[in-house]
Amino acid sequence: MQVTVEDINTVKKKLYIEIPNDVVVQELDQAYKNLKKTAKIKGYRPGKTPRSVLERLFKKDVHYDVSSKLLQDSLINAIKEKDLKVIGTPKIDPPGLDAKEPYKYDATIEVQPEIDDLDFKGLKLKKNLYKVSNEEISAQLKMLQKNLAQQKTVEEARPVQKEDFALIDYEGFKDGKPFAETQKTENFTLKVGNGKIFKEFDEQLIGMNPGESKEINIHFSEDYFNKKLANLDITFHVKLNEIREEVLPEINDEFAKDLGKYETLDELKNAISDNLQEGYKKRTEQELNEQIFTALIAKKDFEVPDIMVEYELNSIIADIERSFAYSNTSMEDLGLSKENLSEKYRDTAIKQVKRHLILNKLIEQEKLTLSDEEINNGFKEMSKVFNKPLEEISSFYKQNKDNLELFKNTLLEKKSIKLIIENSIIENVEPKAEQMTLVE
Repeated sequence: MQVTVEDINTVKKKLYIEIPNDVVVQELDQAYKNLKKTAKIKGYRPGKTPRSVLERLFKKDVHYDVSSKLLQDSLINAIKEKDLKVIGTPKIDPPGLDAKEPYKYDATIEVQPEIDDLDFKGLKLKKNLYKVSNEEISAQLKMLQKNLAQQKTVEEARPVQKEDFALIDYEGFKDGKPFAETQKTENFTLKVGNGKIFKEFDEQLIGMNPGESKEINIHFSEDYFNKKLANLDITFHVKLNEIREEVLPEINDEFAKDLGKYETLDELKNAISDNLQEGYKKRTEQELNEQIFTALIAKKDFEVPDIMVEYELNSIIADIERSFAYSNTSMEDLGLSKENLSEKYRDTAIKQVKRHLILNKLIEQEKLTLSDEEINNGFKEMSKVFNKPLEEISSFYKQNKDNLELFKNTLLEKKSIKLIIENSIIENVEPKAEQMTLVE
């Protein structure tokens, strides 16, 4: 067997494989011998059917089986011979088999990138020292205040104003007929000015009085997120049932108690501060990680296999779909598709693959391992994150070997990042004002 390797790039290869004709003939002979023993052909005793008859009746099937065997055996041997660390499934367009010719084919494969030992010590990193401000705590309190706000019916006789809450019935018509995408909806609460249905819709509500009905004409633009409404003219029949205004609770000890977890306002403020500080801690970790990978890739950049990028990309898109499903919407509702999401997040996927490969190289290079205590601590952390009993988390991973290995690898990656940080030169800096944007 002859094997030639062509480098398409550092992680993609093309194998040209040629199997001698005598091997092809040998495999065909053996296939027909085996077939002769089992074939039941009318007019011939078992084991006595001439090969010419078998060829006439079964040539296509025999050639398919032999070519499949030749492909599988030769490809495995070629990969071993050239010591290739193949990932994914090779791409092959198998040719037909000719009993008088060598069997030639080519296979495109992807391999693990070769990464030399990493020089990870002495990286210069900047660590932002974020501190929670009183303004941020106040902003969080106002958000909670909004959540506990109540709507009160406006008793005075007046028309709808901006910032009011309007209780309306509406139905959309296209060409004078009810339209499925804008079906009749009763007692719908709408904050006037938010543009929840459409900005122009809100503007035309202003000035209406309770009990009044009105037709509102809306043209949906060609790029409107709901493609079923894009570029359509819809006439809404609207009736205003009631005007409501928002009443905010006073921020005091009673307000804290109403949240169900706190006895005093100071206790609530401390909890908010702790939560914000935890958020800043995570941000600091993310910023350090970004600096680490930028520095390491600058020192040792490398190509990554398409199959690993596609796997990471599929994972990103699956997470996006899950977040949409959680909020009862879909990609189609927002005018998105897997194709445009793939294009948007491809660079992100490439970076993620490089990060995993760098960390895995460091794990191998530094011979990092996990103790039972480190694994159990990992289970405890997962238990806190998902608010599940420790035994349930532990049992889930121990019953599924693949998930457990993935979990261990995640812990090892965290350990390798910690090792890099411990060996880096870190400069503590005060963050700029525009970086203090954890909350609005």
